[in-house]
Amino acid sequence: MHEAALARQILRTALERARAAGAQRVVRISGWIAETERLSVDSLRLHFQAAATGSPGAGAALDFVVVAVEARCRGCGASFTPDHHLVLCPCCGSADDADLSHPTGFAIDHLEVR
Repeated sequence: MHEAALARQILRTALERARAAGAQRVVRISGWIAETERLSVDSLRLHFQAAATGSPGAGAALDFVVVAVEARCRGCGASFTPDHHLVLCPCCGSADDADLSHPTGFAIDHLEVR
C-alpha cells in the first residue's frame, strides 16, 4: 500500500501549490520515481485518482516515469544496481560509499494548474 500513501502525499502537495498560485484546479502532475522505490506507476495513478475524487485534483493526469539508478563503488570501482534503498557493493561489501547515477526517491518536476 506504499502507492496509496504516496498518491495522497502527491495530491496534498499539488493542492497546496495550486492554492498558493490562486488556481482552481490541478490539470497535470509530472515527475519521476527512482526504480529503487519499487513502485508501480499504474498503481500510483489508480490510488491518486481515487484520492482526488471530489477535489480540485479530480481528473488530473499523473505522469510519472521510472528512472534507472546505477551505482559505482568508490572503494573498488564496481558498477551495480542498488537493491531498493540498500547501496551495498556486491564485490567488496562497502555500504553507502557509492556514486549514484540518479537520486533515489521521487520528485514532482512540473505542476499544471488552472
